[in-house]
Amino acid sequence: MTKNTAWRKLAQLALGIVAVAVLGQAVMAGIRPSTDASVGSVLQGFPIRPVVLVVTFPPGGGTDLLARRLAAKLERRFGQPVVVENRAGASGNIGAQVVARAKPDGYTLLVANSSYAINPGVFSELGFSPLNDLTGVINVAYVPSVVVTAADSNWQSLQQALQVPQQQTPDAAPTFASCGNGTPQHLAGEMLMQRSGVSWLHVPYRGCGPALTGVRAGTVDMAIVTASSAMPLIEAGALRALAVTSPQRSSLLPDVPAVAELGFEGYELDQWHGLLAPAKTPKPIVARINAMVTAVMREPETQRDLKALGYETTASSPEAFQAIIENDIARFGALTTKIGLKAD
Repeated sequence: MTKNTAWRKLAQLALGIVAVAVLGQAVMAGIRPSTDASVGSVLQGFPIRPVVLVVTFPPGGGTDLLARRLAAKLERRFGQPVVVENRAGASGNIGAQVVARAKPDGYTLLVANSSYAINPGVFSELGFSPLNDLTGVINVAYVPSVVVTAADSNWQSLQQALQVPQQQTPDAAPTFASCGNGTPQHLAGEMLMQRSGVSWLHVPYRGCGPALTGVRAGTVDMAIVTASSAMPLIEAGALRALAVTSPQRSSLLPDVPAVAELGFEGYELDQWHGLLAPAKTPKPIVARINAMVTAVMREPETQRDLKALGYETTASSPEAFQAIIENDIARFGALTTKIGLKAD
């Protein structure tokens, strides 16, 4: 063997060792190396510039507050600014359109809640396809809803509220307030009526706050609102919580039964909050964002901060979150069709 041949073999061996090491690091990080040079160049060092989180609702609301808490913590992980941009309107469709049309490189993400899955059954034209133009990245938190009545109400339980319509004429049916037509809280009430066979009169308000004012004033008999919005009034003794809409009891209200416990097995309507990306975003980029957000959601400080806002933190794979979205689009679509709910 000549000296040049020996050097060539040593060089090949060294390159092989480096390749194996790189592959091992990628597997450890949960990212498969891509043979696509363009994907590799996008992934390298991601992110290398600011990331934008597009929020589908105005500043100050629950989804906005969640996004801003998440952005502040992600900046430390990303090593880049994370900018929150509010694009409110059309129940979140405007913000979703912005991200659906954005470059699929991981630098523009959507922060949405369950309304994203309700809208396809309510709006005849969204301006984008929720199944084809966007993809789930991670579900980060849930907000359970709660059925409440005034503290001086005669109803001590949800069972009592459900029995009242059967004892009265339709004109005297109890009223329930929600945070607005087509909101998760509205559909939670419709689902409960379908499962129980009762007939309540739905009174939509422009937000959970006004709905709570209505039930406190006696304008409506009960309200279904987010637990986070009702907690201060429940704790102050101004409202009585009858049930939560989560599959199990909520850690926010551990003494309040879930609807599913009361003879309605399988009933659940949690309001999820998660991140989505343009559909053609490379899977390695989606996987990296998912891993970084998961690490943030597992921090005790994050869990404390979000619980104070009324959120129950979680984390999911992109595939699991996408399955939740698709399942909700199907079940909410069937429900909105059945009750004839349309926004336009």
